[in-house]
Amino acid sequence: MARKHHWIYLALVAIVMLIAGCSDAEQTKNAKELKTGLSKDEISNEAFKDLFPLQYDSYKKNEKMEDTKYGGSEKRSKFEEDKEPLLPILFNGYGFATEYNEERGHIYANEDIRAIARITDKSVGSCLTCKSTAVPHMIEEMGESYWGANFNSEIWPKAESMGHSPIGCSDCHDPETMDLRVTRPSFVKAMDAAGYDLSKATKNDMRNYVCGQCHVEYYFDAKTSEVTYPWDDGFKPEDMYEYYETTAKAEGFEKDWIHNVSGTPTLKSQHPEFETHMSGPHGKAGVTCADCHMPYERVDGKKKISSHYWTSPLKTMDTSCGTCHTNRDLEELRKTVEEIQETNVSALHEAQDVSTEAHYYVNKMIISGVSADKIKEAQNHVRKGQWFWDIIAAENSAGFHNPQGSMDSLKTSITESNKAIKIATEELVKKGVSLAELDGEIEKAKEAVFGETDNMKKKDHAINLYFPAQQPPAAPAAPKK
Repeated sequence: MARKHHWIYLALVAIVMLIAGCSDAEQTKNAKELKTGLSKDEISNEAFKDLFPLQYDSYKKNEKMEDTKYGGSEKRSKFEEDKEPLLPILFNGYGFATEYNEERGHIYANEDIRAIARITDKSVGSCLTCKSTAVPHMIEEMGESYWGANFNSEIWPKAESMGHSPIGCSDCHDPETMDLRVTRPSFVKAMDAAGYDLSKATKNDMRNYVCGQCHVEYYFDAKTSEVTYPWDDGFKPEDMYEYYETTAKAEGFEKDWIHNVSGTPTLKSQHPEFETHMSGPHGKAGVTCADCHMPYERVDGKKKISSHYWTSPLKTMDTSCGTCHTNRDLEELRKTVEEIQETNVSALHEAQDVSTEAHYYVNKMIISGVSADKIKEAQNHVRKGQWFWDIIAAENSAGFHNPQGSMDSLKTSITESNKAIKIATEELVKKGVSLAELDGEIEKAKEAVFGETDNMKKKDHAINLYFPAQQPPAAPAAPKK
């Protein structure tokens, strides 16, 4: 009987493999045999069009702009009322307070980076790192000088002269063989530091890594401006924060900017989808980014391809969620996802409200003459509170990639921001400051920001006579040569 069950099991496995397509071994064999005829240095997405027309057509779907309930790809400002209108306060003194838009998708990467107000004449090469297919060859050609080179005068003209495309085929595939590959050296360095040997990566690993090389938290090295990932201690928010407080500081990086309201040395999180996914239930179960965001689909009548329409799985539930959750009604599953996101977004808004209040309380500490050590103590809590909020706010799944981890991070944020407010409250009472008046002035400042119709000017209303700007000390003039 056991032998009969054994053969039944083997038959079922064979059927599953037939339905799913080639096994990993067969796919690897086919990939090794594939020769596209393209140059190994090819970086134009259009060069792949005739060779892989079905995949290319699905890639072109990324031109569509369509929102989901808590995300999407519409070209909209994050400052809008139904998004996160407090951001011009929370990022005050930094470029993200001037312009910060919803993610429009890979296909618009080059167009959007040229249009965003955060790119200035001081911007460096690192800003292009995950936008253009030319970047790997630029790094190879320019070496370490790429990172700190001037964006407008050197990097962008060079990328254009190379005939680059927005994020596309050659970023993830070897043009000669179409093997999956990592093309951003910073990812290789960071994974090595975190204990992962990419030379031993399986195909399933690579279905995470090709996305993870860009969908990550990072900062620019203090000396070279190189894109650097804070993963030495792990992928969780607390691990990365510990890295910033120790390793990064020891290497000269303390902050992204001095906050204009509270004078706090502040960190700006980026888009840590890879870290959040890897720490979440799907990542731990071996489900990859591509399984959900590039599901297999039948096209052209019968052919099966991996979709290159990189969008929310809520738009492709039949082929993404439904592939694994075969015992769930898809509409019920959608409700479950949205309930998770609704809970997360509610906590996110609470955390940013408390963080905003903390910045203003510290501002009042500074102008009221509270001792420097108490201000510093409160600022440390403000810094930590903002980090644990922003690492979730900047992540593009509205908490779904790691529901419990995201809620834990937001809880930490609220706790830390409240600690800053408590310290400030105790000190301001000693100074005779009216807390009722202070709270009223905070509301006035918020309303002034909300009421400004020009998004570029919203940040200007975050400071006023009651809450003057807390500018860092002016840097000494450079010696003349």
